[in-house]
Amino acid sequence: MPNFLLEVGTEELPASFVGSAIQQWQSLIPKSLSEQYLTNETINVYGTPRRLAVLIEGLPAQQPDRVEEIKGPPASAAFKDGQPTKAAEGFARKQGVALEALEVRPTDKGDFVFVKQSIPGRATADILKELIPQWIFKLEGKRFMRWGDGDIKFSRPIVWLVTLLDDAVLPLEIENGSEIIKSDRISHTHRVLTPPQSPPSTGGKTVTIPRATDYVTTLRSGFVEVDAELRKARIKEQVEAVAKNQSGYAEIYPDLLAEVTNLVEWPTAVMGKFDEDFLSLPPEVTTTVMVTHQRYFPLFKTAEAKELLPNFITISNGDPAKSDLIAAGNGRVVRARLADGQYFYKSDLAKPLESYVPRLEKVTFQDELGTMQAKVDRIVKIAGKISHQLQLSAEDSKNIQRAAFLCKADLVTQMVGEFPELQGVMGQKYAAASGETEAVATAIFEHYLPRGAGDKLPQTITGQVVGLADRLDTLVSIFGLGMLPTGSADPFALRRAANAVVNITWTAELPLNLQELLEQIVADFVAAYPKTKSGELLPQLQEFFLQRIRTLLQDDRTIDYDLVNAVLGENDPEYTERALKDLLDVRNRAIFLQEIRNNGKLSEIYETVNRSTRLAAQGDLDKQQLEPTEVVRSNLFEKASEQAFYDAIVQLVPQTKASREQRNYQQLVDALSEITPKVSTFFDGPESVLVMDENLEVRRNRLNLLGLLRNHARVLADFGPIVKT
Repeated sequence: MPNFLLEVGTEELPASFVGSAIQQWQSLIPKSLSEQYLTNETINVYGTPRRLAVLIEGLPAQQPDRVEEIKGPPASAAFKDGQPTKAAEGFARKQGVALEALEVRPTDKGDFVFVKQSIPGRATADILKELIPQWIFKLEGKRFMRWGDGDIKFSRPIVWLVTLLDDAVLPLEIENGSEIIKSDRISHTHRVLTPPQSPPSTGGKTVTIPRATDYVTTLRSGFVEVDAELRKARIKEQVEAVAKNQSGYAEIYPDLLAEVTNLVEWPTAVMGKFDEDFLSLPPEVTTTVMVTHQRYFPLFKTAEAKELLPNFITISNGDPAKSDLIAAGNGRVVRARLADGQYFYKSDLAKPLESYVPRLEKVTFQDELGTMQAKVDRIVKIAGKISHQLQLSAEDSKNIQRAAFLCKADLVTQMVGEFPELQGVMGQKYAAASGETEAVATAIFEHYLPRGAGDKLPQTITGQVVGLADRLDTLVSIFGLGMLPTGSADPFALRRAANAVVNITWTAELPLNLQELLEQIVADFVAAYPKTKSGELLPQLQEFFLQRIRTLLQDDRTIDYDLVNAVLGENDPEYTERALKDLLDVRNRAIFLQEIRNNGKLSEIYETVNRSTRLAAQGDLDKQQLEPTEVVRSNLFEKASEQAFYDAIVQLVPQTKASREQRNYQQLVDALSEITPKVSTFFDGPESVLVMDENLEVRRNRLNLLGLLRNHARVLADFGPIVKT
């Protein structure tokens, strides 16, 4: 069976695009082959800074012949009194068949005309010629560019093209203005380790690939490892070996490892060094310079202590024989950056952190929302509301107010101006150096947590409250301007902010009334910005938070979707407010529902409660009503089952109230299980009743009984959305 190779040679690609393109091709190529009925044995996608490639092994020589059924017009339109109409004739003509080939078949939407078409398989080579341009130009990425005088856009200019079907070149041309890139079997080796005598613009020697399956070994012999996973493993192995040789420990950050993997074609780990004087800098400064700015792996004395050594490891794409020169050059660069950091650090420490706060007046948060100082003022106010709501101690409240006041001060320091990644980190350092309490200093760092998916959450109450206040201000303010997230566009990271509010509350077990907070913050915002559509702002924020709670429960807590609907309600304002008033309770109820579904307890009460809920919807009983004595008249009972149902509800009232007050929902479920047989007798058997009785008073009485059962169950969940499993 034929094997196929495609290599797209380019100028230096961004590392982020290489990784993304590999992932995109791993999804796109198998799907497009399947759509063309082309099976295969294996598909391997490769990428380096100068090429993207795919090797497909075990392709058929051609598509299989197949028979397709094509649906035509409705039979009623295709035939009139048994004779074909123009609709039938037109369909037959379009499909190239005689009228006699038309068949009438029933479908879910009535009888339709069908025709069977025998389609001969096309040659795989012809199909690949059509697919290759799609594979190349369907790739997505940031900042695509044009080159030459053509209109083609790609991450970087395309320089060469290899297309081999076994040992034969599959002829293909890409036309880009006056430039035509023709496919061949010629690739290029490492630009440094295999220098040509007369270097072309691409660098490296040209190399002929004999057969598609020779691709990996041919390039490897030219010092190009096209397999990104092998490069990554080699880098990790080399870094660990160099660190061990230095009696140190190298922190291998996953993002850094992924980036350097796609910056090199033949990796070599090189040890570098810097002056020990720079070890007096906060380690976060040194590691930021090395990791974020220079893409170096820092070295520590041990994995536990994380005490830096005056060394680093860089991944070179150059000649291993010249590692000493490479190390010296890298050392000069990092020393210059660390010298800058040292100067900034000493200059910033010359003044207390508080002295930087007035400078926030010159920093714009958002054009319509004013300065960063205005934002800090709002954060201080919101933090005060949260402290009051949580009934925190005077000491905690004082620390929170101080941390909120200082939380953005480091933004105007020289260090953070040069290294924005250190916001919060330097604030903590400068606060401690300025004599602020440990709680305040820690909170300045923690209020930024979590900074992304998988990051840790703030651990102190001071950091938690200031972090909540900061995010709630951003959410209300940006929503107030009408700048809601749309699709994947979320420039202010509002989804992440709302997720953080919920996760911090859940993890810290904070009894936060988010509904009340939103109402207060929205009222303050509307007072300051009268043009805001106040009637829309609060509902928009409520719905946004409900969406985030829904996503976090389903994705992070693996709660079934219908159970999440049951605790959040569907178009139910009362349930919406209940969820936002007590985030801990809505989480606990969802988790509890999943537990009783898994252990079978939910199924014991499901039929009874769900049936009652559906019928109760035809009545008008207030969903807050729990007391049967106020809404049910026993003199209207006609069967003993009604009295038994009523008595069971009377006994249920104190159990439900206790369950609600104590958040002990197992108690409620046990009580509902006990009355299930009595409700079943009410519905079925010799003592059953007709709920929708002709006598309107009797009907309403029975609907109220069912409504009461629904209401008691609603203390746990709205059983209407729950699906039977």
